[in-house]
This record gives sequence, C-alpha cells and structure tokens, in this order.
Amino acid sequence: MGFLVKTVVALTAVVAATQFLAPAATADPAGPDGGASGAEWAATEDGPQLYPNVYIDWDVPITMSDGTVLKANVYHPADAAGHPVSDPTPSILNFTPYTKLGSMIADSALSVPGLSDLLVQLFRTVDLSGTPFSGLTDLTRALGGGLLRNFSVDRQLIRSGYTQIVVDVRGTGFSQGDWNLLGAREQQDTVETIDWASKQPWSTGDIGMSGVSYSGLNELQAAAKNPPALKAIFPVVPSRNPFRDLVAPGGAIGAGFMPLWLAAVNGGKLVPDLTALVQGRFDMKWLADRLADPFTFVDALLEVFAQPNIDDLSPKVRALLDEGSPMRQAWETDPTRITVPTFISGGWHDVFVASQADVYRRIPLPPGQKQLLVGDGYHISNGNESGRPGLPPRMDVLQRAWFDKWLKGIDNGIDQFGPITMKQQGGGWVTAPSFPEPGMEYRRMYLSGVASGTGGHSVHDGSLFTTPDGPDTLTVAPGLTGLCSRDASQELVGIVSIIDACGKDSRIEESNGLTFTSAPVADATTVSGPIAVHLNTVQDGTDGYWVATVNDVAPDGNSTTLSSGQLVASLRAIDESRSTRLPNGDYTDPVPDLSLDTRQPTVPGRPVALDISVPGIDAVLQPGHRLRVDVYAGNFPKGLPITAMMVDSGLRRQHLLLDPAAPSFVNIPARGNSGW
Repeated sequence: MGFLVKTVVALTAVVAATQFLAPAATADPAGPDGGASGAEWAATEDGPQLYPNVYIDWDVPITMSDGTVLKANVYHPADAAGHPVSDPTPSILNFTPYTKLGSMIADSALSVPGLSDLLVQLFRTVDLSGTPFSGLTDLTRALGGGLLRNFSVDRQLIRSGYTQIVVDVRGTGFSQGDWNLLGAREQQDTVETIDWASKQPWSTGDIGMSGVSYSGLNELQAAAKNPPALKAIFPVVPSRNPFRDLVAPGGAIGAGFMPLWLAAVNGGKLVPDLTALVQGRFDMKWLADRLADPFTFVDALLEVFAQPNIDDLSPKVRALLDEGSPMRQAWETDPTRITVPTFISGGWHDVFVASQADVYRRIPLPPGQKQLLVGDGYHISNGNESGRPGLPPRMDVLQRAWFDKWLKGIDNGIDQFGPITMKQQGGGWVTAPSFPEPGMEYRRMYLSGVASGTGGHSVHDGSLFTTPDGPDTLTVAPGLTGLCSRDASQELVGIVSIIDACGKDSRIEESNGLTFTSAPVADATTVSGPIAVHLNTVQDGTDGYWVATVNDVAPDGNSTTLSSGQLVASLRAIDESRSTRLPNGDYTDPVPDLSLDTRQPTVPGRPVALDISVPGIDAVLQPGHRLRVDVYAGNFPKGLPITAMMVDSGLRRQHLLLDPAAPSFVNIPARGNSGW
C-alpha cells in the first residue's frame, strides 16, 4: 500500500510539473497588457504552484576571496511537511544594502494567510482620486502591483520551483567588511556569489537577478561583468551612473535624498544580530568592521556643504568630483557589455530616469531579449498602473514570466511583449519599437520675452516661437519655491507627491521663475526623446546654477512638469564622447563632464552659453495644450551646488540673454501638426 501511495504521489508531481512548469502562450502578446498572454502570465503567478511551502535557511555564510563573510537568507521550495525539496532549481539573487531583515519583514507581511491577500487587494483598489491626497493612490497601487515582491522575495515564484537568495552587501546588514557602496570590491562580491550559488547542490547552475533601486544597479553592474552562470536580470528602477543621476545631477548635490539615504543605510548596518548574541555566537569581526567605518560617506557629504574653498577639499571629495577617478569609474556601468536578457522597469519621474532608456538603447541584444517598461510615476510608485485591462501586467507577474522564459525555457511569449511599453504623459499606455518613437523631428523653439498671456504668475511671462526675436535680458534670482515642485517629489522618491499641489501643478514653483510658453497645439502632438535646452547667460558672480523644466500647460492653466534638467555654470564643459548632436550641430543630449579638472569659473558680466540636458520623455500634448519651458536659478532640494561653488556664485541674481545673434532655445523632438 505504501508503494502504491508513493507511486500516485510521484505521478501527481509529474502531472503538476507538466501543468505548472510548461504553460504555452495562447497568443502573441498584444498591447501594453499583453492580451491573452498577459492574462496567462497572471494566472500562472496567481494560481496553484508546484510546491506547497517555503523553507528558509537563515544567515547562510558566504566567504569571499578576501576572507570577508557575507550573510544570506536562502528561500527554498518545500514539500507539504515543510522540508526543502531535493530537486535542483534555478536561483534568483538579490543583493541589498537595506538589510535582508527588511526583506524578511516585507516577506512576512505578505505571507500571513488571509491578511496578506486582504492587504494586497486593498492596496490595489484604494482610490483617492479627486481629493488633495490623490497621489497616495499611486503609492498604494504600487504596493499592490507586485513591487513588494520585487523588493523582497516572491513566495509564488519560489513555490513554482525557484530558490531565492537575499544577500546583505559587504559592510551592511549582518555581512562583515566595510560598505564599498557600488564599488569594485562590492561588484566582485556579486560575481563570486553568483558563482557560489551556481555550484550549490540545490542549484541547476542557472542564476537570475532581481531587485529594486540599489539592487537594480547591482544587477546591471554584475551583468556587465558577464559571469557565466548569470542567465537573466530584472532590474526595477536602476541606474547606470548614480553620480550623474542622483548624487550630483548637473553638478549640484542631491540635497534632499542623499542625507536621508546615507542616514538610513548607515543606521541599518549598525543593527546587530541579536539572535546570534543571545545564542553566544556573535560575530566579533562584524563588530570590529562596524566600529572601523560606522558612517560611510557621511564625512564626504558634510564636507561638500561645509568647505567654502575648492582648493581645500579633501582627496576623497575631490575623487567624487573627478570623472576619471577609480570611484567614479566603478560607479558607471557600460551597458554595451551586457549580454543576458534584461527587462528594465522605470518611471518618467524616477530619480534614475536619465539612465533607463539609455541602458535599453545601449544593450547589444535584439528587442524582446531586452525590454523597457516606463510608467508615469516616481521611484517608490513603480508599477502603480498595472494588472487591469489596457494596463501592463503587475511587476511580479512580468518578473515571473521573464524568469520562466530565460531560466526554465518556457515558451510563454514574454519575449514578444513590448519591446518598449510606456505611459505617455498626457495620454495612455502605448507599445513602441523604439525610444524615441519613430518619426520624431527635432525643432528649435526660441525663448522670447514677448508675453504669452499665460504666465502672469511668474517672474516674467515669455513665449516660445519658431523664430528668434529680441534682444532682451531677463533676470531670475535663487529661491525656495522648488520645495513645492515635481522635482522635489522626484528627489524625495515620490513621498511628497501625495500632496497634489506640488507634484501635479508647477504654478507655485513658477512664481520664482521665468516662463516661456508656446501657442496652443492644433492637433495632438507627440514629444518623444531627450531634450536639450540652450541658454545664453550672464552671471554676476564667478559661478551660477541654472534649471530648466519642460511643461505641458492645459487650457485651464495647470502647468505639469514633464521633465527637468540642471547645470552648475562652471561645470558646463560638455563630454562630446557621451553627447549626441543633430547634423546642424545642435545638441539633442548634451552630457556635461562634471569634473573639477574641466571646471571653468564664469566671468562676471560676460555672456556664457550653457547646454542643459533634460532627460527624455514620451508625452502627448492634447489639442489646446501648450508647451512651456521654465527657467530657474535654484532647485532645492533636488540640487544644491557644493558650498565652495555657492560662495563663488554669491547666490546673486542671474541673467538670461534673448538675442537673435546668440539665441536661447529648446531643441524639442516632436511629431504632429502642432501649428507652431
């Protein structure tokens, strides 16, 4: 009788494996929601799985080549008795500086029977649209859209036959060592851990990587090193160059995010392993490492805001401000070296938006093996529009389909999705073969002092014309209206966007800026691609700080920022090897060098031209809407020049020259009968 039962169980397992491991897509994916295939991906993720339970190995030690021990939680599929299964499985690796304790807490919250399903459903359905806190809906729907599973672990994925490994990066959580912060040693740790995981008895040898934000950066860095066992990655809101995207975009320090983030990571890494302490096996090497480096990079952050003289900056800070330093070089990932299937998810107002489409474009893989999904959200609201007809599948659903395809070889059609799935700002979700969309034509729109009749609330109401006029000189001063802006929401990863007054209407910020507004468009006009703003400026000091935003102005006057760029005037030297131009010489994406060795202080009273890169967008101006460019002399908290450069600027007023002989203009990629 026992033999018969075992035989039935074995046959049942075979049937289950056939049913759950090898579903066939019913049709090619169609549209942003994937059509019938998208519904099948969701059913595969949400339905019954091959294994009933999850078994966790806590704080597994992984010894690196230099002797440093990293700690990992390893989540295995388990049988009905809770024992880990003996069958080898593909493995999904997540490296985090936020401590695997945080992942464990998020996972636990999603694993309470009944309660977790109720919470997720609540997150998906709550709708505060029409209230002053409608922005909160974006956050709750992101939590219900699979983002927590991307951040922590996905038990549905594990039960379907994957092992998930969450590792504290060196110097954080319970891992030994000094936090190397995306540096060369940390990258080597990732490669060594991939190799370690591929050789474990529970592994098939096929490794994928997942994770959000810092973990997404880590994925791109690892993939660029081509470890043999790595087969696919699914980075959510990643960056290829965190210095340019977040630490100092345009040369101005991210004053809102960086202090809070460094405090959070440094605080988290000081939390001891209390269980080990109680059991008498506390790691004294961990304690010694934390005492040796308790506040990583905090000293550098304090110095850039305390040191008034550039010549007196420490070697550490100078390395941060040197494009060729080993630190800066290690932070920059070369996407052309990535050869594994890569699915990138981002947002038009994510802090790393400047990287995401660029990474997709540079990866040398055919569309389908690389994919890009960009929503109209912030860093913490990724996936907020998902899981409904016409909307993309949830983030956990897409991740599951991606790994099933590239780690298990299941022909589910995910490689036919997209390849680019975008929420058009001002429009709906679309799929496209490329970004920018086909058919874009760059057009110069000149900044003019002539009143448009739409910006009376600003320092000066100007216009955008297709021909230059003037001459004219307009003046703008530093201020703090940026505290209530979409840039502030972006810099603070979307937290303040829950208040609509700041994130969805720029008129408060514009009260301390110059506005330049076009005539209303005659027909729907698509704007798709990177944008370049060319300003002819005069400083009253030996430095200055300029900010340009590109906005969609509705007939009722609401001014919605689509994207923004900034530049410290003395760091205006352009790196031509990174930049793109039109045949006529106009920049489409002017990338500044951002390095002290190419710094050029301005001469008071002497004109100097600045080219500001505005991260690419995909937007549609509806009939009757207008294009607007705003110009500011400050952008706190998104950006604040280091104190030494602010001393040079004296926080004096700055002047914009509007002269047909040396015009100021925006180079905009557009398609449609705008009537301009």
